[in-house]
Amino acid sequence: MIAVLALLAEEPMHAYRMQQLIKERGVDMVVNVHTRSGLHAAIERLVRDQLIRVHTIERDARRPERTVYDLTPQGREALLTGLRDSVATPAREFPLFPAVVSFLHLLSPHDARQQLEQRAEALRQQLAATKAVIKDSTEYGVPRLHLLEHEYARAVITAELTWIHAVCGDIAAGTLTWCRYG
Repeated sequence: MIAVLALLAEEPMHAYRMQQLIKERGVDMVVNVHTRSGLHAAIERLVRDQLIRVHTIERDARRPERTVYDLTPQGREALLTGLRDSVATPAREFPLFPAVVSFLHLLSPHDARQQLEQRAEALRQQLAATKAVIKDSTEYGVPRLHLLEHEYARAVITAELTWIHAVCGDIAAGTLTWCRYG
């Protein structure tokens, strides 16, 4: 929802334009608004909560009717408050990966290593895509300010890959081992 509020802080727009900008800017790599239905559900919640409102309805004979939304004053305040809080205060997030790592002992060391290596390959692909967005955007003249989320993603993926390589190396060397439970 923060992505919708942030886009509308720039200017009033319709859902299709929001979706275009989310993809063009690579925001879909860091925000979970991949589907049109997910975006429309977020818009409906924001309208219901009076954080955005209908600005106008565009009617053009060549296109379907489009509802243009804009930010309400309460929406702008909610956006700025949310941004300040989220930047300043680390949130207790509960991503799945650290949770499942705590149960690696249920797999054999060999199986765990195989799964970690498979994850590393997927992460290498994500890293390549993230680097490509940064490179292409920089060449296109996108200011660094608009690439910070991609720089952050690059750093997080790189750190995770480093950790996975270390764990896989320790399993391969026999310095990290266990007996599978269950």
